[in-house]
Amino acid sequence: MNGGKQHGSESSSPLGLLKGVLPRRRASVLPGFRLAMGFTLVYLLLVVLVPLSTLFWKSSSLGWAGFWQAVSSPRVVASYELTFGTALVAAILNAVFGLVVTWVLVRYRFPGRRLVDALVDFPFALPTAVAGITLTALYAPNGWLGAPLERLGVKVAFTPLGITLALTFIGLPFVVRTLQPVLESLDPEVEEAAASLGASRLQVIARIVLPALFPAWLTGFALAFARGLGEYGSVVFIAGNMPMKTEITPLLIVIKLEQFDYPAAAALGLAMLVMSFVMLFAINLVQAWGRRRHVAAGR
Repeated sequence: MNGGKQHGSESSSPLGLLKGVLPRRRASVLPGFRLAMGFTLVYLLLVVLVPLSTLFWKSSSLGWAGFWQAVSSPRVVASYELTFGTALVAAILNAVFGLVVTWVLVRYRFPGRRLVDALVDFPFALPTAVAGITLTALYAPNGWLGAPLERLGVKVAFTPLGITLALTFIGLPFVVRTLQPVLESLDPEVEEAAASLGASRLQVIARIVLPALFPAWLTGFALAFARGLGEYGSVVFIAGNMPMKTEITPLLIVIKLEQFDYPAAAALGLAMLVMSFVMLFAINLVQAWGRRRHVAAGR
């Protein structure tokens, strides 16, 4: 009787009611959750949040008028247009040709396939400055590839076309490595079943393959686009760095730092951060919509 009364009093107490409302956290099979979570939060604080907070702190010393002047001058706006435009074009090219490369690597067996697969990761291993110097030497007006293109009236080095080429080079692995595991997990028997039911090859690709690949495809596009926005080493050599023509925003930030104009450099970095975040957030919304659509179609 006393035990029942004690249990009833505990369940009617505020603490007992709170325990009844809140869901119980299941015991994890792996120990050390609190330690691992604490390490994660401290690591993110030191590596991500603190550096980003310095952008706000340094740029705030300019005041609103000085900040707006630093991020909206004609030279800076021209660098925005060049940086975002070339990064977008390069990401689109990588999305198209990266899908083709992934399809060949996954669905076909041919001599040298492993070598080609390893070469996809070459831009990851190659220092960006070395890539920039190599591309500049190849596509300069007197280079192996630049000279014949120059005779055809196509100038690559020291033009926006050269910047797009460099960004395409460094962004391809992001698309291929994002699509490859998804395409490998896609059962070819589903495509064969659709073909046996009378679907053409184009219908199989448009209604089965591409919808399954779309979320990963968009993720690879976003990664290549984000990498292109912040790329410096492989672009600075082939761009020519002509103000209002081939000058990218990361180079302007470096120029401000060399001039010890730290608030202006922080303002440019903050502007790039906000614009990049907005565009990537929009891409993530489209990606989430694609996933919901794919799940709804699967039902």
